[in-house]
Amino acid sequence: MSKTVYIIRKEHFNAAHKLWRNDWSVEKNEEVFGKCANKNWHGHNFNLFVTVKGVPNPDTGFVINLKDLSRIIKKEVVDVFDHKNLNLDVACMKDILASTENMVIQIWEILEEPIQLAGGVLAKIRLEETENNFVEYFGGNEPY
Repeated sequence: MSKTVYIIRKEHFNAAHKLWRNDWSVEKNEEVFGKCANKNWHGHNFNLFVTVKGVPNPDTGFVINLKDLSRIIKKEVVDVFDHKNLNLDVACMKDILASTENMVIQIWEILEEPIQLAGGVLAKIRLEETENNFVEYFGGNEPY
């Protein structure tokens, strides 16, 4: 019987964004989004946790080589998002409200294939916006 293991890699990036809908009034944007609607943007120190599942390879003992996983996350996400304005500088976030919920879905879309090519199966992404606010996404395979 095979034993599924979940391995998690943490990475970090800093980014600015603004939550704003052009089709709403200033008042409605401020009512719904509060400080996040700041006209001059605001930033976060994001922590990204990428969980990969699988059965350890009998030759290496690895579900996925953590060096490979780190390289993929840095190349595909950190290098793209770090010290950027999410609304203006990150192609996958153009024309999408830059909420943490929408970000985590986009990050899943970015990482799923490269992780598969490295031999892993993406199981969950957790994106921490602050120490009190975070989002988890299971790619449509919610365990709840």
